[in-house]
Amino acid sequence: MHGSKTDVPVAMEIKGVKIQEAVWDDIHVSFETYRKRFDVTPLLKGLPDDLDQCPHWGYVLKGEFRTRSKDGREEVVKAGNAYYTAPGHTTIVEAGTELVEFSPKGLLQKTMEVVARNMEAVVPE
Repeated sequence: MHGSKTDVPVAMEIKGVKIQEAVWDDIHVSFETYRKRFDVTPLLKGLPDDLDQCPHWGYVLKGEFRTRSKDGREEVVKAGNAYYTAPGHTTIVEAGTELVEFSPKGLLQKTMEVVARNMEAVVPE
């Protein structure tokens, strides 16, 4: 299986964030574009420790993002970096960032159920 930004469908486009995604077997693949700074933290409320419990692997094409773990440790991931983000984190993505990310389908689905509920409260239709 394979895909590119030109053929992977758009799953969400709101408030300067565009997410294109596909599921290949047990792996969720996303192409993500952030035209504005985006702090995921408020959307994680209700997950254990109010943090993302799903691991992610990826590559930053442009820009940068920062992760913060439960113990307060921060890591900055910049353009040109491949990355692994362990369970138990939050993410703040800077404007102008583009990345490709791979996540386990089942764990991501659990996180996204909570994110979707929180998004309804934060972003009215």
